[in-house]
Amino acid sequence: MSRVAAIDCGTNSLRLLVADATPSGLRDVYRGSTIVRLGKGVDATGVLEPEAIERTRVGLAEYTGILRRAGAERIRMVATSATRDARNREDFFGMVRETLGAEAEVISGDEEARLSFDGAVGDLHPDDGPFVVVDVGGGSTELVVGELVDGAARVTAARSVDIGSVRLTERCLP
Repeated sequence: MSRVAAIDCGTNSLRLLVADATPSGLRDVYRGSTIVRLGKGVDATGVLEPEAIERTRVGLAEYTGILRRAGAERIRMVATSATRDARNREDFFGMVRETLGAEAEVISGDEEARLSFDGAVGDLHPDDGPFVVVDVGGGSTELVVGELVDGAARVTAARSVDIGSVRLTERCLP
């Protein structure tokens, strides 16, 4: 058994999962979510605001302490829509390296859809499928169709679109 940590840095929130990886799957040790609004203004300007990077740094520093105290042996941090769209994402990556001591990776919309599906259907019964998952984020929304086969999620169709709660709010409700 090993203890692992996953950090999801979206357009609106920063989420942490610390879990024990066992032969039968993951067993949660800690789950947290913090609103950091990293993507505030990115749709209009194409850049991450320094204040948004700082809010994210503060949240990430708190999570770094939690995962270290929990004894996480492996860490994966992914970043999504806002970071995909930002011209200055290297500023964000530098902050992550300095704060977390690990690299963040920007994942594609397709990868985001697959991971969302895995997380949403993992505890469901395969006979209840096929499943449709809609993951509304701050910068993008993922629509995924798939099923569970031999205990593993299998995506049959996925689409990621640049329509999320922060993006729509900033465009339509200034």
